[in-house]
Amino acid sequence: MAFENESQKLHDALVTCKVPEISKAVDEAHAAGMPATEIINALGAAMSDVGVLFERGKLFLPHVLSAAAGMKKAMETLGSELTAGSSESKKASAVMGTVEGDVHDIGKSICSTMLQCAGFDVHDLGRDVPLGKFVDECKAGCTFCGMSALMTTTMVQMKTVIENLKNEGIRDKVTVMVGGAPITQGFCDKIGADIYGESASETTRKAQDVLGDA
Repeated sequence: MAFENESQKLHDALVTCKVPEISKAVDEAHAAGMPATEIINALGAAMSDVGVLFERGKLFLPHVLSAAAGMKKAMETLGSELTAGSSESKKASAVMGTVEGDVHDIGKSICSTMLQCAGFDVHDLGRDVPLGKFVDECKAGCTFCGMSALMTTTMVQMKTVIENLKNEGIRDKVTVMVGGAPITQGFCDKIGADIYGESASETTRKAQDVLGDA
């Protein structure tokens, strides 16, 4: 596997949750010729592991935020290359956000980043997004709608958005993606969503499959 050693170093650096270590690994991988999109994908996969460690009580919120800051800095460092690689032909527009009442957005932000790297035009609305804004973006042309929730009390909002898309007569034009800690494939099926992603990389791959990407 090409750049396997660099990918492992990026993973190990991100899991340290130390921005200087992450930046150093990014610079070394880039110098070795690793494409920017692969660097971000490796960091995204590592960020998923950070999330698992956080859930198990092995890491705490400051660690997660530091790891996210390291990934954000990597995005800034590789920005021009990522833009050049993804702006040649935007595949589709996607609205992304954490549903109303929920302020967790690390996983969603990583997913937005990876979709951008894959060539999607991403409209990231952030966190605590009023449900109507998802529908408004879809009415304006977004053909993918990604919603995240980290609490069981807010995840039910996703069904409301889907119902609102139906009421507007555009449900069949939108691919609905859902994710977050309490979300499962069963819940996705129950509310009538199209894609459940356990991780940002899985969500991105499934979105690409919808478009028929190799």
